[in-house]
Formats: sequence, C-alpha cells, structure tokens
Amino acid sequence: MEERVVPKNHKLVVNNRKTSLVTGVLDVLSFDLNEVLLETEQGMLMVKGNGLHVNRLSLEKGEVDLSGTIDSVAYSEIHSAKKQGENLLTKLFR
Repeated sequence: MEERVVPKNHKLVVNNRKTSLVTGVLDVLSFDLNEVLLETEQGMLMVKGNGLHVNRLSLEKGEVDLSGTIDSVAYSEIHSAKKQGENLLTKLFR
C-alpha cells in the first residue's frame, strides 16, 4: 500500500517588518545577520534584511520566530538531491 504524505500548514506572518513568525518549517539551512534560509512545506524561504536573529526555533513544532529589519521575503521550489539524482539517471538511460 502506498504511503500518503500530507503536507503540514505553512504560515508566514510579518509584523511591521521587525518580527516574523514562520510555521511549517522543516529545517533551517543557514542564517546570519543579513539572511535566513528555511526549508518549509511550501518550498525554500529566504528572508533578507539587517540584524536578523532567530529568537525561537522549534523544529518539532515547525516554528521559527525572527526579529530584525526584514527587507525581502522570497520563495523558491525545493530541489532535493534525491530528485536531482533521479533526473540525472533518467536522462542517462534515455
């Protein structure tokens, strides 16, 4: 029997460009004072700004609280190594 993966809800709340709550977080890939990169249920999320801090991180709950000056928020699709490897093998054996 096939196992169904039900994605969790994802929410992004930005308050006055100073604080942010993100839910549906799977992993924190990198963070520094100018950029935070998160893997979420809806794809990769990059938050750029100044003086960014991760105030609270709970991967069990999938939540991250950020503070600092938020200049931009951008999403991109998840490109896992497994998918890329499958695509490479598929191309090789065509």
